[in-house]
This record gives sequence, C-alpha cells and structure tokens, in this order.
Amino acid sequence: MELFLIGHTYRYAVEQIMLMLFPEERPTYPARPSGALRARVTLREGAQWLTAETAITAPDGRSFCGVSRVRLADLGSGLQAERLRQRAVKQSFYRAAVRFHGEKPVWGALSGIRPALLMRRLMDEGPDSDAHALRRFIALYDVSPERAALTLDAARAAREAQRTLAPEDVMLYVGVPFCPTRCAYCSFVSQSVEKSMKLIPDFVAALEQDIRATADAARAARRRVRAVYFGGGTPTTLSAAQLDAVLTLLEDCFDLSECAELTVEAGRPDTITREKLEALRAHGVTRVSVNPQTMSDRVLEAIGRRHTAEDVLRALELVRAVGGFAVNMDLIAGLPEDDTVGFAHTLDTVLSLGAENVTVHTLALKKGSRILLEGTRLPDAAAVGEMLAYAAARLREGGYAPYYLYRQKFMSGGFENVGWCRPGTENLYNICIMEELCSILAMGAGASTKLADGKGLLKRVFAPKYAKEYIDGIEAVCADKRRITEFFQGENIP
Repeated sequence: MELFLIGHTYRYAVEQIMLMLFPEERPTYPARPSGALRARVTLREGAQWLTAETAITAPDGRSFCGVSRVRLADLGSGLQAERLRQRAVKQSFYRAAVRFHGEKPVWGALSGIRPALLMRRLMDEGPDSDAHALRRFIALYDVSPERAALTLDAARAAREAQRTLAPEDVMLYVGVPFCPTRCAYCSFVSQSVEKSMKLIPDFVAALEQDIRATADAARAARRRVRAVYFGGGTPTTLSAAQLDAVLTLLEDCFDLSECAELTVEAGRPDTITREKLEALRAHGVTRVSVNPQTMSDRVLEAIGRRHTAEDVLRALELVRAVGGFAVNMDLIAGLPEDDTVGFAHTLDTVLSLGAENVTVHTLALKKGSRILLEGTRLPDAAAVGEMLAYAAARLREGGYAPYYLYRQKFMSGGFENVGWCRPGTENLYNICIMEELCSILAMGAGASTKLADGKGLLKRVFAPKYAKEYIDGIEAVCADKRRITEFFQGENIP
C-alpha cells in the first residue's frame, strides 16, 4: 500500500494499523500516487481540535474516509500528547479501513500486542474502575464485547500479580535454542538437533558463563529472583545430565530462596524421559509444558512434528507419574490441515487430561516459516474464529479463566493468544513478561533482557540469535551484563 503522511511523522503507528487491517499489503512511500491502493493520512491542528483524517483509495478510484478528533484542551503534553496524537491517526485509518472492507475486526482499532496494558491504564481513571475501563475500552478501540471481557480478565490478573511484587524483584529467563525438528510454522531462533547436535556441549559451556555473569550483575544490583523460566526452542532437548548441570549452576549462582516458580518448557513429547523429569523435579521445577499443539496425527505430520498424539498421552502420563509438576499444554488454532471439528477434538482431549494451564494460540504467519514458503492450505479466518470461540466457552465451563493474553503481527484472522488457568495456578512469569511488570534477566542464545524501572522506562539487552554466534561471542555477551547493574544504579546507558 502506498502511504502519504501529511502534517506528522507517525510512520510506525500508521504501518502498525495498516499491517493489521491489510495483512497482504506492505508499506511503500512513493513521491506521488501510481494508481495502486493508497492511503493519505493527514494530521492538522485547528483552533480547538486536533483532527486526523485518512482517505483510502482503491485502484478503481473509489475512496473511503475516516476522521478522528481530539480537543486541544485534552491533549496535555509530553508522552500523553504523543499517545493521543498517534491514537487519533490510527483511529482515522481504522475508520477508513472499516468502510473499505465493510466489516469490523474483532479487536477493532487495537493494533498493539498488549491489550491488558491499555485496560489497566483505563482502570486507574475512576472509582468504578472495572466497569468504567470496560466501557472506555470498547468505546475507544471499537473492540468486540467478548475480546474486551478477555482483556479485563487479563488486566485483573496482572493487577493481582503486581501486588505480589517488590521494586527489587526480577524474573530469570534461560533460552535453549534447540528442537528435535523445526515446525512448519516456526520462525523462532531454534535449530534442529539433527543438524546441530555438535553445538550443544559448547552451547552449555557458554550458557554457564552467561549465568555466572548475569548472577554477578544481579547481585551487585541487589535484585531478588521471583520466577525462573526455561524456554527455547525446547529445553528438554538437552540431556538429563546437561539439565542437571545448568540447574545446579543456577542454584549456586542465584539466591532462589524467594523464587515462587520454576518453569521448564518440556514442550515436545519426543524429548521427555523419566530421567530428565526426575532431574527437573530434584531441582524444584514446579511447572512443565507438554505442548501437543494438536491431537491430530494428520496435522502433526503437516507441521513437521515427528511424534503422534499417542506420544503426547504417554509423555503426560510420565509427567504425572514423576509428580509434583503443574502442567501447561499449548494448542494452536489455524494449523494446516486442521478444521473446526479437529480442533474441538484436540481441546476436548486436553481438557480430559486435566492440565492446570491451557494456552490457546492463534497461528501467526511469520516470515521464514515453511508454511508461508510452501503456500500450505490453512483454515480461513471464519474457521479460526469458531475454534477460538469453542475454546473460550469450553474452558470457562471447565473452570479455567484467562490470565494473560497477547497479540502478534500476521495472526490468522487478527485474533490473539490466551493463557487459561485453573484458580491459583497462574504463571507469574507469563504475566510479567507480557505486562512488563518487572525486569527480565535473560540468558542463552536469542535471549532478550528487559530492564524496567517501574516508571515506564524500558531498556533491552540482546544476545546473539543463533547458537554458533552466541558461543563465539560469549565474552561480549557476558560483558554486556554490566548494563544490568548500571541500569539499576541509574547510570545513562547508550
């Protein structure tokens, strides 16, 4: 889509809303219109009003307009003024796009990935905070009542989590970038073991250096660890001995006496063994993920997984036999070769297994994934919507509640990912990473440390994406951990 911005430079805001509402398009900025699909986005200031206006023009010449206004008296200054200006620009684009398409998306004009963060801001505005926030959220963003209710639930869970945190609290993330095979939908930085087995010992050695450096920085900054999360990739791709070594070092380097939870994404059932589970349990791991994504063998084959639905059942039986773990199970709505009947079977099977947490993802069509490269047949947006509606109804009937949610670019149907849990089994790390409630100190390849000061300031420190780059650059990775101490000492970080 050709974009013409007049009276402002809110390029990122316009691209965000454009990509959400026109997912097949990509932004271009020509000097003049060529006759292709285009949008003219104008922002002007009058005597009393700030007015944003968008005109979307189709190749056949039809034009669709949208307008959004803000009283100048309500603009304020600084960050608040910037937010209101960008909101007006995005709302004008949204209103023009709705007229162009002839229908509203379920998330309305909302293009951000953290809806609950916006809901929590609205909850601070009045004494009748929840009801007020819900009404304002729907009015401001034109979100459907069902999605607004989901968001309010997630915002409430975030508020409860926030009450348990002290200013010095942090979470730890350990990234293990290996999987048995690469899934067709995957664009994460992970490598299949069949191609990179030789890297694992050197990766573990580098990770151990990273853990020591991160612990030194956290200790100097007087941080307190409240939760640990092993993700990837699939951490249980490591052997039992390697998992034991990493967890032992983590315990030796960090004070985990106040750690409320320790999660390991066992993820792929073909990586789960009794020996590994016993190693995890010996180190106090409280939660594991056994992620089928689907309980259809046909769909598993289509996404490149080398296990069956029966393997998932056997893995879960092993987890329960070892005991002591809360279990999360991930599902994906919109997978290739799946349909509403197949998804309903998957959801019903997972509910019958009694997982404490169930995370329902919507397939995100990401660059670099085999699904996009090969043009695989996928369920349409209407079918994905039916899958998610069925999941929400059945999970609520089963006593689960939504406790965190987030959105991604290029999600099928523009929907969302939702974590559901039984009462009292919320995962603190998941809430904190999505709602940016505290700092996340990350170790491992592709890991992103997020440093939050509690006042809106957020700094990131990135590790190299790929295992080989991480191993080769581990000295620089460890040196970068000084930024943790500097951040909390209030030093200026470039």
